[in-house]
Amino acid sequence: MAVEEKRIFELAKEHKVSSHALLKILKESGFEPKSHMSLATIDMIRAINDRYAQEKEKAKKEMEHRAQVTQSIAKKQIQIQQTKVEAEKTTPAPIKQKALLKVIDKKPKKKDKRKKRDKIPVNQEEVAKTFKTTLAKLTSGKVKRKYKKGGGDGDDADSGPSNVIEVNEFMTVAELARTMDRKAAELIAKLFELGMMATINQRLDLDAIETIAAEFDFETKLVSEVGEEVKEEENLENAVYRAPIVTVMGHVDHGKTSLLDYIRKSNVVDKEAGSITQHIGAYTVTFQEKIITFIDTPGHEAFTAMRARGSQITDIVVLVVAADDGVQPQTVEAIDHARAANVPIIVAINKIDKPTANIDNVRSKLSEHNLVSEEWGGKTIMVEVSAKTGDGVEKLLELVLLQAEMLDLKADPNIRAQGVVVDSRLERGKGAVATILIQRGTCRIGEPIISGINYGRIRTIVSDKDVALKEVGPSMPVQITGLNGTPQAGDSFYAVQTDQEAKELALKRGQVKREQESRRTHGRLTLDRVFDRIKEGAIKELKLIIKADVDGSVEVLSDTLGKLETEEVRTNIIHSGVGPIIESDVLLAAASDAIIIGFNVVPDARARDLAKKESIEIKHYDIIYEAEKEVKEALSGMLSPEISEEFVGAAEVRELFKVPKLGLIAGCFVRDGRITRKDKVKLVRDGQIIYDGVVGSLRRFKDDAKEVKEGFECGIGIEGYNDIKVGDSIEAYKIVETARTLQ
Repeated sequence: MAVEEKRIFELAKEHKVSSHALLKILKESGFEPKSHMSLATIDMIRAINDRYAQEKEKAKKEMEHRAQVTQSIAKKQIQIQQTKVEAEKTTPAPIKQKALLKVIDKKPKKKDKRKKRDKIPVNQEEVAKTFKTTLAKLTSGKVKRKYKKGGGDGDDADSGPSNVIEVNEFMTVAELARTMDRKAAELIAKLFELGMMATINQRLDLDAIETIAAEFDFETKLVSEVGEEVKEEENLENAVYRAPIVTVMGHVDHGKTSLLDYIRKSNVVDKEAGSITQHIGAYTVTFQEKIITFIDTPGHEAFTAMRARGSQITDIVVLVVAADDGVQPQTVEAIDHARAANVPIIVAINKIDKPTANIDNVRSKLSEHNLVSEEWGGKTIMVEVSAKTGDGVEKLLELVLLQAEMLDLKADPNIRAQGVVVDSRLERGKGAVATILIQRGTCRIGEPIISGINYGRIRTIVSDKDVALKEVGPSMPVQITGLNGTPQAGDSFYAVQTDQEAKELALKRGQVKREQESRRTHGRLTLDRVFDRIKEGAIKELKLIIKADVDGSVEVLSDTLGKLETEEVRTNIIHSGVGPIIESDVLLAAASDAIIIGFNVVPDARARDLAKKESIEIKHYDIIYEAEKEVKEALSGMLSPEISEEFVGAAEVRELFKVPKLGLIAGCFVRDGRITRKDKVKLVRDGQIIYDGVVGSLRRFKDDAKEVKEGFECGIGIEGYNDIKVGDSIEAYKIVETARTLQ
């Protein structure tokens, strides 16, 4: 079975010891890990497993010996008891009577306060049962420890619920202590043991939180946002049908806006012409007595901005493709964005009324991007429409409702409102105006709410038709006022119980945001940092976005860079296209933690500013093999280096000296190479390695020495080991890491 590398604190957790203790064991075994967050190599894991296997075997033998002694004592006690019973049976009756009369005639004495303990006969079955249980615990491997509320140890792993605590990044020591039901002083002491000085109000990063939680046998579950725990849980019994939320995407010249305009005008149920306002960015349409909510985004940028901030509000994507123009670069981009969001795609083939329309060509080109129509035996719904004449629009809406029915969209309207911000702005006389989409619950005037780092109380609610409302339910887009600032698109919002709670959460989020900005010194992923990130286990692949001036260059780059992979590392091209690097490319890179490769193209002004703000690396090339060379070097850096030993020197032990505070010092003669203070050493006796460790002390006469060369005498002390004999050989070596290259 293959041994997987893992961090030292995880290894310590498995073996139920502190990270400090495991570090000490590793150092005794000849390894030199830097800290508890270092990655334990396969050799380290095997050494630890061997050590614990030996300890387990030793404990097993000790328990067997104790059981034998216990059985022997029990047998002797049973024999004594049987002897007494036999003696009583053979005693004559007159002797018994005399003894009884003698006891009666005696004057009653004062009650002796000291009570003699009765000897309890040993039950052999119970002894055997206890022995088997103890042995089973020893040989069962990992033993889980549970902490009851209040701090006591649980009896076994199955005696209660799993010790999982919900945490968020940059919690204070006091907050973490309350979450684990521990004293803050215990956490501070443990952090001190781990080499970190902390105060009760100090904020901890996620690595520190996970490490300290593991030390107390708690597993952590990251809460995506501060305050998530105050949201009301949905009751599935109260869940009712909600309207589907649809985003329309596609190439700018393929009739997306025209189709949206026609859908707006088709809402004739209430006989309201032009009832939909254009500035809200979200609106509803009633079709066949059911509501459909459309998100009118300015492009793919806003769609991806929400996903980059962790929000997902779209249920269905309608991809608009012009029948006379076919699949264009932005069409492919829209497909990539929709797939990245993992939502179903319905294709609307527009402009079928044009004489140059070629519907089969559109279907063929889309099939190259894994969108095969149902007519061709695939799974993608494709509808032929004309935004000009209205042909096929009703069928499109019918299929949207059918897809929504298959998704079985439901929400609980009886809880406090929860949703997502679509857009926000400052408006004179109103202050901050936010366009929000209710996902669950009911939003009411006067409720205290929080969104991002902003909070407030809802003053007004206005529908997409400019109608003032007092409350609104799930899947409905509205504009609200009352927040103390403008939240970002994609920020979550939800109603809370009190104004004080909203204010406290907003303040805490502000602190976390400032902490993140102050600690984010290294920025996002760059080619120079790929090796560091892969060493930490943060990434498994190198994600790329490729933009070039012509389609031929895109294909060549995609093929060339896409083939750079091994069993350990690989590239993942998440998007490629023709044209300049635009804002949506940067947003997709931010959402996916990717690097942008630009070939003979440059970013526009907005993309450049956003890349600087989001710390996204954009690499520019004009020669393909240069791009291939740099990406190959980055992937080579992701490969684990080859580790080997290099001989440094050897010394012969000729005398032994006992030195106070230092232990046993070997008087040696360096017969080959050199010995230094930093060397790892092997103690060799009769051709066999007796011990593998490090140099504890190195002296020339009475003075400490950094290095002793061949032909000189010196005193060598091996750290933590004293079983040295005259005639032994001390061989010094160093570990050499050789970088591997991508073949």
